[in-house]
Amino acid sequence: MKLILANPRGFCAGVHMAIDVVDQLLEICPDEQICVYHEIVHNQHVVQRFVDRGVLFVQHVEDVPPGSILVFSAHGVSPEIRKQADDRNLTSIDATCPLVTKVHTEAIRYAKWGWQIILIGHEDHQEVIGTRGEAPDAIQILETADGVSDLVIHDPEKLVYLTQTTLSTDDADLIINALKKEVPTIKAPPKSDICYATTNRQHAVRSIAPSCDLVLVVGSQMSSNSVRLTEISENLGTPARLIDDTSELNFDWLEGVETLLVTAGASAPDDLVNDLIITIWKRFKPNIEQWDIDRESIEFSLPRTLKNVMREKGMDPNTRTIMVDRVTDLERHLKQLDIPLQTIDLTVGNSD
Repeated sequence: MKLILANPRGFCAGVHMAIDVVDQLLEICPDEQICVYHEIVHNQHVVQRFVDRGVLFVQHVEDVPPGSILVFSAHGVSPEIRKQADDRNLTSIDATCPLVTKVHTEAIRYAKWGWQIILIGHEDHQEVIGTRGEAPDAIQILETADGVSDLVIHDPEKLVYLTQTTLSTDDADLIINALKKEVPTIKAPPKSDICYATTNRQHAVRSIAPSCDLVLVVGSQMSSNSVRLTEISENLGTPARLIDDTSELNFDWLEGVETLLVTAGASAPDDLVNDLIITIWKRFKPNIEQWDIDRESIEFSLPRTLKNVMREKGMDPNTRTIMVDRVTDLERHLKQLDIPLQTIDLTVGNSD
């Protein structure tokens, strides 16, 4: 058996940032209750690890104990949620992914101009709920191409579409094409709203899956981008399984598989992927190759609200940054276990 590791895979920059924000709060505010509105990211392993360290996850702002610090998750929140936190005089830290914030900003701008906004995405996803809350009177949600005919368009010259950042680019393109066919004058956002990490992970699966017999995606069923990776593989004709961790692996799936692709959604921790690789190697002793399809290296500044808390604690926020380097320690980890790994560079440049 050959086991191919897709690269990039796993944590994206926005997830790294959100997790690091909570990590830093636990360090600099050890005596204060840290709360997170909904899941910090869509992965139960990440959530449980924070619960074990005393973080309280809440579904409603009213559930936050007085005097606590409230973190808004990577998916973003609506202005109404921010107002509820302000009304309770809570210290709020915004860990919204900057790429989601970009979509919020676009929604606010077009609504102020008096435009109608078609938001392509899943209506019950926290990111879409938050974005819609920025301009509820201007935004209509569109989940499928079939829904285009149900839209109410007042002025086709003042119509724009925006997208959820974690959509499949294939699905988004289908819906966008249907929109353009119905309303040729509809305007696109200045730059694609689908985030670079989502695009890169999907690109890797599209590039590798056709030459494989099975694809294993490490990620949560609640993770939109993880689900999309399995769908892309299956649409290409390669069976795919989405598993939360090694405990969900069924060895029967691997019987007769000659080439296996392993990847991970943007909210799946690296150690879960490493555990899966080691488990498969112990059973099948496959030749392991990492195929580098894209390179990612991006640096985010700390959220302004976190910097303010640091200054209140007498800390210099300029001494701390959130750095995301997609070069992982996987090779070193496998080397310690005497598991050989070959890296194949198929990149044509960097993706930031």
